[in-house]
Amino acid sequence: MLSKKKKIIILCTMLLLLVVTGYLNLTLNGTTIQTSSATTTTTTNFFKSHREYREETRNQEILYYDAIIASSASSTEAINTAQAKKLEIVSLMEKELVLEGLIKGKGFEDCVISITDGSVKAIVKATELDKAQVAQITSILQEQLNTDIGNIVIMNI
Repeated sequence: MLSKKKKIIILCTMLLLLVVTGYLNLTLNGTTIQTSSATTTTTTNFFKSHREYREETRNQEILYYDAIIASSASSTEAINTAQAKKLEIVSLMEKELVLEGLIKGKGFEDCVISITDGSVKAIVKATELDKAQVAQITSILQEQLNTDIGNIVIMNI
């Protein structure tokens, strides 16, 4: 019984590391390419790639949790944890979608939101962000997520 829990913990840890590595890869590669003619293409590709990667990763996570839930070898605790994690993923997906829509509704061309444990990152398609724009985005994030300003990171690409 103990070895099944260890396997589940190891699987979840590996999945989390995969998600973090992919996110960092996309973020760092998307922000370092800054040539004049390629900037628009790179930026557009960043937002598209980030969304695709986020969706694929979440779909994979859901498949893992479904496998745990469907397995007859899974304990009740493991099944309950997997179900809770699935609901958490769905909730994050909904929040990110709403926030991205609200920020785009303020006139920004594109944006992606990433909500992690205790923090939220907004990556906005803009050459520069002035104080008023940062305040707009911060206000939306604080209002919708009921989070502290110290937990918000806003970047532009």
